[in-house]
Amino acid sequence: MAQSATTRPVDEAIPTRHAEGVHIDHAADIADVYVPESARDVVADLRRTGAVHIWWWRLGDAVDPADFALLDASEQARARRFHAARDAAAFTTTRAGARRAVAGLLGVAAQAVRFGRRVCPGCGDTEHGPPSVVRPPVPLAISLSRTSGCGVLALRAGSWVGVDVEAYRPVESDALAEVVLTPSEARHILGLPAGGEDRVHRFHRAWTRKEAVVKAVGLGLMGMPLNTLEVAPADPGPFRVTHDHQGELTQWHVEDVHLDSGWSASLARPATSSPLGPVQVHAPA
Repeated sequence: MAQSATTRPVDEAIPTRHAEGVHIDHAADIADVYVPESARDVVADLRRTGAVHIWWWRLGDAVDPADFALLDASEQARARRFHAARDAAAFTTTRAGARRAVAGLLGVAAQAVRFGRRVCPGCGDTEHGPPSVVRPPVPLAISLSRTSGCGVLALRAGSWVGVDVEAYRPVESDALAEVVLTPSEARHILGLPAGGEDRVHRFHRAWTRKEAVVKAVGLGLMGMPLNTLEVAPADPGPFRVTHDHQGELTQWHVEDVHLDSGWSASLARPATSSPLGPVQVHAPA
């Protein structure tokens, strides 16, 4: 890190175009969309308590027609482009599950929830920024992740949150470790017994923590490569992680999320948020 860089609160370190509550909808003017009082009350409560909600669900092998019907036209077109039915099902279930989760929390119909993207924090592009709830137009930060067999949604009031989930699999490739781990993390993890549970779990803890942070920042790998981001996989956490983008340092509160035994998951949110409220994990229905 540059010696002259200084650590700032997250909201100060982000360019002004990322002001709290900015949301992008490519298809409609949302200025005149009615926001139910129930949704306003939920967001106000989330802001007051600092709470985070996380939903997760299992992913199947075939697209559920009821899930597909909940998607908007662009999402349905994207689902049709997947070559493998399993991949289409994972995408469809995750988007539909996220709609139902947001709708249930805000007290609106699932069909009334619409997702879009915010402006990219790095380049200003509207096509690949962080995901956003654009209907109802309320200031919620969301993050979506999916892996083999599992989809996850994280939500909080404000602008920034990141969640990542990865299915456990053996860590047999030094090349993968070089891409994901810092030198010190690699020494620690690859020094553990090959094929052992500790190596597998700590590698995936590191991986999901890093992915959660870069997703929360909104820059992805454009902001900071995974193998330069220190996340202390030996530490059970929670703890602070520093992200450096062109000398702008931001602080993130990172913690592991306990789902089922087959997956590793992590959550990142601004460490400067006050209060840092509870994390409520909603198990599959």
